[in-house]
Amino acid sequence: MRYSYYQQTPFSYRWYGAIKWLIIVNVAVFAIELLAGPTFIYTFGLVPYLVTKNFFLWQIATYMFLHGGFFHLFINLFILWMFGKEIEDRWGTAQFLKYYFICGLGSGVFITLTGFNSTIPTIGASGAIYGILVAFAVLYPDRPIYLYFFIPMKAKHFALLVGVFSFLAGASGSKGGISHLGHLGGLLVGYIYLKFPELKYRFQTLNFPSGFRFPKIKKSFRKYKNPKEEVNRILDKILIHGVDSLTSEEKEFMEKYSTKH
Repeated sequence: MRYSYYQQTPFSYRWYGAIKWLIIVNVAVFAIELLAGPTFIYTFGLVPYLVTKNFFLWQIATYMFLHGGFFHLFINLFILWMFGKEIEDRWGTAQFLKYYFICGLGSGVFITLTGFNSTIPTIGASGAIYGILVAFAVLYPDRPIYLYFFIPMKAKHFALLVGVFSFLAGASGSKGGISHLGHLGGLLVGYIYLKFPELKYRFQTLNFPSGFRFPKIKKSFRKYKNPKEEVNRILDKILIHGVDSLTSEEKEFMEKYSTKH
């Protein structure tokens, strides 16, 4: 299923924060994977039998950084960049990264529970990526996405379409080297996280260690070409979701802006 996303200024966002480092780490692990061979995949990919019988619990996290080929790697990272950059800009790096791993880990648990005797390794960030698609559809439901690059549809309809497709493909036992149940797991975990405020609040209290930051990422990475547009966006967010929905960066921006005007 091919798709593309269009917005008026698709290259206006900087390549920074979680998006940047997730891409770097995935590419680096893929290079190691090519050199190490199949043993690396069975050690760090998600093999449900090894997780349930031998307690290889780390596989539920590490499988997200392995991929089954260059195209698999490219399409996942391209979707991550294309849809994730605007979500990270809105949520902030820490909350975006937290959501990404919640979807990826949830997808891994879903794969394990639905095939706990399977000895076939599952690899790839697709579960987390499908969670990103759900988040984009929830945040920007009416944004156009072009299915097969020329069929326009709203983001909310597209997310529903891929969800139904993943469910039917998984239920029918369709293989083709694709973990449809993993995709479905990422979709479900992302949707539940976003739609149930009490559950989301519990996850939001699980913060990164004090002083956590990505290496060599300066606080000045968010520079706005049009501060007034950013002010209007934040004000709209306050009207819809309340002051508590603002990220620390947005609060800092408003404080600085108010002192200058």
